[in-house]
Amino acid sequence: MQQQGFKRRDVLRAVAASAAVYGTVGHAQSTWPSKPVTMVVPFPAGGGTDAFARPMAAQFTKISGKSLVIDNRGGAGGTLGAGIAAKAAPDGYTLFMGAVHHTIAPSMYPKLDYDLERDLVPLILVASVPQVLVVNAKKHGGMDFKAFLSEIKANPGKLNYGSAGGGTSHHLAGELFKQQSKTFITHIPYRGAGPALNDLIAGNVDMMFDGLGSSAGHIKGGRIKALMVSGTKRNAAFPDVPCAAELGLPEYTVTTWYGIWAPKGTPADAQARAVEEIRKAVQADEAKTVWASQGAEFPNLTGAQFDGFVKTELKKWAQVVKASGAKLD
Repeated sequence: MQQQGFKRRDVLRAVAASAAVYGTVGHAQSTWPSKPVTMVVPFPAGGGTDAFARPMAAQFTKISGKSLVIDNRGGAGGTLGAGIAAKAAPDGYTLFMGAVHHTIAPSMYPKLDYDLERDLVPLILVASVPQVLVVNAKKHGGMDFKAFLSEIKANPGKLNYGSAGGGTSHHLAGELFKQQSKTFITHIPYRGAGPALNDLIAGNVDMMFDGLGSSAGHIKGGRIKALMVSGTKRNAAFPDVPCAAELGLPEYTVTTWYGIWAPKGTPADAQARAVEEIRKAVQADEAKTVWASQGAEFPNLTGAQFDGFVKTELKKWAQVVKASGAKLD
């Protein structure tokens, strides 16, 4: 009887210990975030990435009760900020909002100080928008696409386009446009889409191939004019803007997308909680309104699905870079 009682006590102690352990794990999972989270945005304020990061951060803060602080680190086509995020402490309190640009960069920058697939963990794809060809409203606002294309062809090399930097989707979208329209325009790289847009509005550059997200407000405000949206269909937010396919460029499809990564080694529970809180933020009514106004969709790809998407994009842009012969200016 004494031996049986001893065994029973052992069992009870083991159950209590297990409950304590699992209770601690569950508690740790439910307390993230227990302090403000920093999200590195690798472009200056005012660009496309920033245009989606800030509304999402506001909703994240509102829903989780902890701040999601935007840390703008522009430069080198978004690779400077990516390198900073890749080297951050993998404690769950640094996230990285990258974009399509970061699947182009490996083909454009021979000596990156980070590896997208090795050093960062893909969490969730949060927005996808088509690229749009926009022009300065005062200089070219009276033209439609065909008239503007005629001007480009009549003045090879004299018209220019701004980009968020060498190797970004803005740059490659311009190279792809040149290739498919058989035209020549001069590339002017900037340190982010925001500065490029400012110069487009001021009339210092003629055009820009921008993600619809960062251009939407300026189009609606009449500061720039949209002549074409990429792809095979018009965008619901701008139904009057013709798509590339109906303008004689059926293969011109460029999508700007934005996703969230974490430094390699970030605890799995923090990754899972980050995906959960980010998904809630993006699906909040306020964020949905912003996404819709900017012509964006919420792809909602997470984990392995997002990783597979990234791998596909890396291959796609490597082929575009090779075919166009694009180089850093």
